[in-house]
Amino acid sequence: MPQYLVAIYLPDDFDPSSVDKAMERDIDVLNEEMAAKGVRLLAGGLHPASRAKSLQAQPDGKVLITDGPYLETKEHIGGLSIGEAADMDEALKWARMGAVVCRASGEVRQVFTAPAAGEQKPMFKETA
Repeated sequence: MPQYLVAIYLPDDFDPSSVDKAMERDIDVLNEEMAAKGVRLLAGGLHPASRAKSLQAQPDGKVLITDGPYLETKEHIGGLSIGEAADMDEALKWARMGAVVCRASGEVRQVFTAPAAGEQKPMFKETA
């Protein structure tokens, strides 16, 4: 079954203490429902983008590591989940619920997966 990444965006100035008990409960209920349906493979929040380390490959083969996010934007990924869904429509159904309970915007993208040992499936095959 195809896998999908659901990324939730938060503003750079997001204050984690602004998350109230009702939001925590709503997120927990959605995660439990996704787990019970066998959809959720992974879910979690991320530390602020200001604590990120960015990597940039250099022409000489070295990698430059700098403090902070790679992109300077007003929002960054604040949380993510990876789940299995029959198609993009089903993934969007779950993502809509996530946007509501997190009170945030986000995006959904299908995941390219590497074949298991011994499999001959192409790594970058997109499903419908």
